Amino acid sequence: MDVIYGLIPGMIIMGLVAVGVFFWAAKSGQFDDLEGEAYRILMDDDIDDRRSNQKLKAAGDDASGKDSSVSGDS
Repeated sequence: MDVIYGLIPGMIIMGLVAVGVFFWAAKSGQFDDLEGEAYRILMDDDIDDRRSNQKLKAAGDDASGKDSSVSGDS
C-alpha cells in the first residue's frame, strides 16, 4: 500500500509532462502536414538529384569550352 503513495503522484507528473509535450508539438507545427511525409518515401528524389547534377556538370563543361562527347563522359 505504501508503493501507491509514490506511484499515483509519479503517474500524474508523467501524464502532465506527456500533455505538455503534446501541446508543444502541436504548437510548433509537428502535425501540420500529415499526408506529405507518408508520400515522401514513394518519391524518388535521389534519381532527380543525380540527373540535375549531370545537367549542371554538362552545362559547366559546355560553358568552359569543353565538348563532353569528345572527352568520353557519358
